[in-house]
Amino acid sequence: MSFITRRGLLSASAAVSVTACASAPTTTPAPSVSARWTPDATEIASRIRRGEVTAAEVMEGAIARAEAMQPKLNFLVTPDFDRALAAARRGGQTGPFAGVPFLVKDLNDVAGLPTRNGSRYTATLPPATANDAFVARALAAGLIEFGKSATPEHGFLPTTEPLAFAPTRNPWNLNRSTGGSSGGSAAAVASGVVPMAHANDGGGSIRIPASNCGLFGLKPSRGRIVQKDPAVAVTDLGVELAVTRSVRDSAALFAATENAGPLAPVGFVTGPSTRRLRVGLLRETGVGRQPDAQVSASLDSAAALMAELGHSVRPAAWPIDGTRFAQDFLTLWSMGAADLVKQVGHPELLEPFTVEMARSLARLPASATNGVVERLQEVARRYDTWFADFDVILSPVLAHPPVELGYLRGDVPFEELSERLTDYVGYTPLHNVAGAPAMSVPLWWTPDGLPVGSHCAARVGNERTLYELAYELERARPWASRRPPVSVL
Repeated sequence: MSFITRRGLLSASAAVSVTACASAPTTTPAPSVSARWTPDATEIASRIRRGEVTAAEVMEGAIARAEAMQPKLNFLVTPDFDRALAAARRGGQTGPFAGVPFLVKDLNDVAGLPTRNGSRYTATLPPATANDAFVARALAAGLIEFGKSATPEHGFLPTTEPLAFAPTRNPWNLNRSTGGSSGGSAAAVASGVVPMAHANDGGGSIRIPASNCGLFGLKPSRGRIVQKDPAVAVTDLGVELAVTRSVRDSAALFAATENAGPLAPVGFVTGPSTRRLRVGLLRETGVGRQPDAQVSASLDSAAALMAELGHSVRPAAWPIDGTRFAQDFLTLWSMGAADLVKQVGHPELLEPFTVEMARSLARLPASATNGVVERLQEVARRYDTWFADFDVILSPVLAHPPVELGYLRGDVPFEELSERLTDYVGYTPLHNVAGAPAMSVPLWWTPDGLPVGSHCAARVGNERTLYELAYELERARPWASRRPPVSVL
């Protein structure tokens, strides 16, 4: 789409692909490929600065696309179109993304909008009175918020199917999960509604939807974007950034929102490095399970590409007891659920999985919970030992390609769902406990058209290495031209 004139912008924005008007497919056709089917946020901001299009025209287009895609994908919880259009017409935005539309994940407060947290208990709560820290930084970068994107209840599950709302559907196959918990944002970006959208990550919630939706997603180090309390480090899991179509959008937003904290600043990484890396290849999950055959093939392909680019790739092993870690992480997750149940006071307003996590914690003897934080602190210390021998650890993001909707929903019987989660999400939580950066890079699609991300992780504070590698991989195997069957034209 040209984004040159208002008429051209609106007519292109309101259109959707023919596939989007069909019933949900059981398999996904091969993705259509064009030279560049929609510009990224960096390009849109440049066109606004050059006067080729106004921020109001860009916002009108985003609203038109959102209205066209929402009935198919259900990525939007709370629209904020009128305020956003008024802000775009008023102008005055500054920063690298001045005038670019942006969705905020519905776990974060936006002044004047409700924060639903993907849950039924929030239905009667008043709107937020102030923007949270990351939202304030994003708006200062020039982005214009125009709605809240869907999330599972309190971000607990790696799929965006909250029982309070209809499920968010994957634009690559409407019967498949977008992942979670930033699944609404990922669906909006993958389908072309916006070039990037807010995401946060407490156990994989940037990287998982990026993998499932064919996007780039980097999880920053703890405290890199929003200051964290060192006293609760390993239990403060969540970090903020976005899912994007291009590496440069992510790198520029990272630089614009970077916190002047204890980590040495990274700034705006603008391209690849000539430095060749020592890459550790990790195939099994932390509990020793092999990934799906397609995921394994994607890992082999990513490793071969890195070797072709001159990086040294050799096998790596987990530096921790993965089974013990998985148990401790679930206990930590359950502590959060128990706090929520106590806060809400009405378990019937929460999802069965949330309530059962709280109950499972209550049933554990004190000996099972004593020492969880101390053991996780030791895990964080041991994480760094990987990087005596490697610069980057390469693994899958998930053990399977995008799963069918319903497979991980919060009303699946608790023991069955817990087992499915252990099998599915075996690679990403460690980096949240360690506070380390990691990213999902869209390098592989299955024969039936489902995206599978490659996961790369680095030492705490070393986002620069990941961004430089991501630029190199993007150049070697471009993905931005891939358009899902359900998308804007």
